[in-house]
Amino acid sequence: MRALSRKKANRTSTLRNLATSLVLYEKIQTTQAKAKEVKSIFEHLINSARKNDLAARRRLLGYLFDKNATKKILEDILPRYKNVKTGFMKEYKLGPRLGDGAEMVILQLSKGAKIEEKAENANKESSKSKTENSKKAKTTSSGKTTAKAK
Repeated sequence: MRALSRKKANRTSTLRNLATSLVLYEKIQTTQAKAKEVKSIFEHLINSARKNDLAARRRLLGYLFDKNATKKILEDILPRYKNVKTGFMKEYKLGPRLGDGAEMVILQLSKGAKIEEKAENANKESSKSKTENSKKAKTTSSGKTTAKAK
């Protein structure tokens, strides 16, 4: 674990706060060192919460500062990553911070399988409607497109 220029109590509190914010807002901006630590902590929390029993709920309640964050993990985030083992987050580099030159990043939860399935279903529906529209239009020998008469 990185020291992050803090004593142990302050460091753990900072990381717990970042993990809680990541769950609630699904996107946080922080330094690269803190992001690396929060990433491993968050993956550990998700993997331990997969059991979705009383012990897992109490473990989350003990670590996260907000009860709503625990509820969100168990009801929204876990179903999203049902088939995913790791890689719950994306990291975007922003460059150095102006004040002290620390490398800044954005940590964002990836969309997960549930949302990707919805996007695939929407793409299938739009492609079906396109094929139906192309069947309705009839091309003549001169290349002009006319609509089929009903």
